[in-house]
Amino acid sequence: MADEENENLELNEKKGGKGKLIIIIVAVVVLLAGGGGAYFFLAGSDDAAATEGGNSESAAPKVDTSTLKAIYVGMPRAFVFNVAGDGRDRLVQIKVQLMVRGVDNENLTKLHIPLIEGTLLSVFSAATEDELRSESGKSELRKKSLQEVQKAMNEVASAPTVEAVLFTGFVLQ
Repeated sequence: MADEENENLELNEKKGGKGKLIIIIVAVVVLLAGGGGAYFFLAGSDDAAATEGGNSESAAPKVDTSTLKAIYVGMPRAFVFNVAGDGRDRLVQIKVQLMVRGVDNENLTKLHIPLIEGTLLSVFSAATEDELRSESGKSELRKKSLQEVQKAMNEVASAPTVEAVLFTGFVLQ
């Protein structure tokens, strides 16, 4: 009986040692990942600050963006919101992609995705059910979205950067 208790104690000590080892390994991996993420974030912010600086852009010659290749920047998630309708509220889901020209505009657009999302959500939520049902209303919503996004991007990046707002999915329930 004493032998069985000694064997059980030895097994528990081995399991406890393995558990501690696993915890230490997980902690080291989390710390390394956090350090790598911080380095990436800080290194990326220096590049973004250099891109946004007035001196580097004013010294560079202006490029005709109409000759650059069109690039599509997808919004990370669909816009989902409620719209008051006749008799009941409607649920709307809109998937959006932005057309930009050139890698510089693509990078600026990706950098300011939260600003663009907020701008688009405010434009979309101001729409009425009748506007969202008709094709002309959707077209007007796209135009208004483009104007507001370009206005917001002009304020932060001194360039409109976005050439078109495209609805790649539109559901009204």
